[in-house]
Amino acid sequence: MHYINSAPGLLTYKGKCMNELIQSETMEYPYSLFQVCGLELEYMIVDASTLDVMPVCDRLLAGISGETANEVYPDGMTGVTAWSNELALHVLEFKTVNPVKSLKGLSSIFQSQVNRASAMLESYGAILMPTAMHPWMNPDREFRIWPHDSREIYNRFDSIFGCKGHGWSNLQSVHINLPFADNNEFIKLHNAIRILIPVMNGLTASSPFAGGEFTGYSDYRMEVYRTNSAKIPAITGCVIPEITDGIAQYRETVLEKIYSDLRTHDPGGIISHEWVNARGCIPRFERGSIEIRTLDIQECPAADIACAELIIAAAEWIVAGKAADPEKYNSISTERLYVILLDTIKYGESSVIRDNEFLSLFGISESCTVSEFWKFMSERLYAGRKISPELENIFMYGSLSSRILAASGKKPGRKKLSDVYSGLCRCLKDGKQFIP
Repeated sequence: MHYINSAPGLLTYKGKCMNELIQSETMEYPYSLFQVCGLELEYMIVDASTLDVMPVCDRLLAGISGETANEVYPDGMTGVTAWSNELALHVLEFKTVNPVKSLKGLSSIFQSQVNRASAMLESYGAILMPTAMHPWMNPDREFRIWPHDSREIYNRFDSIFGCKGHGWSNLQSVHINLPFADNNEFIKLHNAIRILIPVMNGLTASSPFAGGEFTGYSDYRMEVYRTNSAKIPAITGCVIPEITDGIAQYRETVLEKIYSDLRTHDPGGIISHEWVNARGCIPRFERGSIEIRTLDIQECPAADIACAELIIAAAEWIVAGKAADPEKYNSISTERLYVILLDTIKYGESSVIRDNEFLSLFGISESCTVSEFWKFMSERLYAGRKISPELENIFMYGSLSSRILAASGKKPGRKKLSDVYSGLCRCLKDGKQFIP
């Protein structure tokens, strides 16, 4: 979970950084709804023989830049992707340098970066591991915080929340960044993403194990994520963001509340910035985008991008009012959406959605599983077009979390768990999905 420089492509407008310009709701940003997208993928660095976490991200990045750096550009500033650090020293992030017009072709670009990093890690006896949580990491013993530039930010998080825990040091995700051009577009996009957050992880859950045991959750990453800032509840809220009436209202009711509650713990305002907000999607007013943070990382970039494409298409469909007036999506309270989210975290794609008002917004007339919800949506969104093989596999074999459990069982020993996650590492290296 990276709180600074975490989104791809800090945008500028007429030569000025966005945070110099965001003063009112009249600001216009350079990109309109769904014109571009930014993507971030996080992976663990682990020992190639034992699969234990290996905190060598700083050395890997230095291998590109020639010196310690938080962010490097393996193909130069004109390249598509950058590599960067995270809070934990064993996590590496790949991200788009600037917003891209389409996700088409991006999976091969990210895969090439995975392969490049993998080749470099061989000299350390290390490899990259996918999935949203390490299955047996002991954070109290193995966590190493990023010790270089921006360490004062990471240290402040650690001093407030204590980052030696799964909810801080053992969680890898995908972030999707979508643009808005003005206040009106911000409202439309934010409220569309908000209604989808409860069911997104039925597609992407990949974290059934932690501490060497089955957690009882399809998406344990989200279970620990939703409580990692419990000391200051305003930071995460209910994960489901509140309905917003605009930029000014959001700042006043969400961001200023967070900053106020942080003041005693963060008197210098080191972390009192918009990126401290940890809801399932957060506005990045400094660049005119909304960042979706809930998605578990998959076993290869192609699977992540297939899921991202479906989610983006669903958000665009809502904004366009294809099933219902977009205003009607605001009729579902945050508390009701939170109930759906909790079930999805627990049961993944098998979770049953019983909120008929929620379902009616999508043209669904009766209770269904989250998997059935996304199958229905894909049929509408890709009408007349073939869905990606990656989505076909998810619909046929289940979420990655379910496939991991199918391969391991709920009570695997270390050897069995190691075999399964070795297979997942091979999938990442080969760019293939995991089918048990």
